[in-house]
Amino acid sequence: MIYYTQIKTQIGNLGLVRDDDSLLRIYLPNENISEQILQKIYPNENIHENKSGFENVINQLTEYFDGKRKHFTIKTKIKISQFYKKSLAEVAKVPYGETTSYSQIAKKLNNPKAARAVGSANARNPLPIIIPCHRIVANNGQLGGYGGGIKMKKYLLKFEKENLNTH
Repeated sequence: MIYYTQIKTQIGNLGLVRDDDSLLRIYLPNENISEQILQKIYPNENIHENKSGFENVINQLTEYFDGKRKHFTIKTKIKISQFYKKSLAEVAKVPYGETTSYSQIAKKLNNPKAARAVGSANARNPLPIIIPCHRIVANNGQLGGYGGGIKMKKYLLKFEKENLNTH
């Protein structure tokens, strides 16, 4: 069984998708979420719109957007390649309010020439915000890409810097 819902945040509506025990995906405001779209992604599953079961995720995202949460403790399940999983695991370690480069992530993976592959992993990140791919920038400090658009990436980075010292 796959469940989905939407929540309002400062950046717009986020779509949330879960199975019986884990968060599977977050859709940014510029992405569409519907039963028809999810049926294509999860063809052998029953899909239901239901806010029940998302309370922990909603609470943690609300705390994040209130500037009160710096780390997430949400059970997740990601179905992507091993390299992408390892890359996103490194991205998840980038501290709140800080940035690092695609190249630095590649170096941490002992694959210093894989900066573009790290960028591809970020582009396929199914859990933006939770796995903070918005904190990854180009070597020259340019923002690079973001699934929600550069304006949203700028907003999130500024928001985190402004809330860095709040509880």
